[in-house]
Amino acid sequence: MGMSLLAADTSVIVFIVAGILGLILLVVLFKYVGLFVRCLTSNANIGLFELLMMSLRKVSPETIAQAKISAVQAGIPVETRDLQAHYLAGGNVLNVVRALIAADRASIQLPFKAAAGIDLAGRNVLEAVQTCVNPRIIDCPQDVSSRIAAVAKDGIQLLAKARVTVRTNIAGLIGGATEETIIARVGEGIVSTIGSSQSYKDVLANPDIISKTVLNKGLDARTAFEILSIDIADVDVGANVGAKLQTDQAEADMRVAQAHAESRRTLAVATEQEMQARVMENRAKLVEAEAQVPLALAEAFRSGHLGVMDYYRMQNIQSDTSMRGSLAQGSSSENKPSKG
Repeated sequence: MGMSLLAADTSVIVFIVAGILGLILLVVLFKYVGLFVRCLTSNANIGLFELLMMSLRKVSPETIAQAKISAVQAGIPVETRDLQAHYLAGGNVLNVVRALIAADRASIQLPFKAAAGIDLAGRNVLEAVQTCVNPRIIDCPQDVSSRIAAVAKDGIQLLAKARVTVRTNIAGLIGGATEETIIARVGEGIVSTIGSSQSYKDVLANPDIISKTVLNKGLDARTAFEILSIDIADVDVGANVGAKLQTDQAEADMRVAQAHAESRRTLAVATEQEMQARVMENRAKLVEAEAQVPLALAEAFRSGHLGVMDYYRMQNIQSDTSMRGSLAQGSSSENKPSKG
């Protein structure tokens, strides 16, 4: 009796385990059979067990299967292992496969490793291939309302706008400079070309000299693009920078001259004040000296060196001298011719 119960329990457990395994198998078949059939009918060579292992490795079986089917149908030899590795590295597998197909149709040599490296570098590899096939036009400067300002040797400012036609350089896409560098180099070349022109009229008469000169400078070196052409879309005449600079220089020179003149005037005023101070000082000394005369006379009287008659005689001589001076001034004024 006990043996029969044990056998019955064992059969129930086996039935439950078989049911669970069958349910898991049904889920797996429901999830992957359709994908496996697609791979099988497309010659993608991805087995059912391999699809299951992709899920265990956190890889999307749908993405890998779709990428492999697209590559096989386009005749691109791609290994499933490489697709999974690129997916695990964080790459866009479908975008890389589309880029490989577009490059093959355009007869562009693009290996899978190169495309995967471009994608992992953060560049849109599909857009790069499309730009390589269909060249792209870049405005320089990018703002529609702005222009590149440059001044010719005659001082006239010119405002120019250029359009640069480029295509992607697949070989220099990794590590190459972006379109911002192309725009900066083209702008620098335009400024240099206009600045070396003798007259702004030469540039207006032949604007193609700008594009030819800039294009010959090899501005696409070490960039991710190849410049096909540089076309000058618009050239306008700006301000007369040379005349403005000369005017500003003249005003600056005038201010300097005025400052120098004011400095000289201030120095002259200071010198005049100093001379007036010296005159006043000398007058004070003269008054002081004249004040000593009566004291000297008194001392001469006391010491007996000067008598009263000597003093009177000296006073008469001084009066006579003053009178003669007055008569001489009167006669000279009478001898002057009248203005009438």
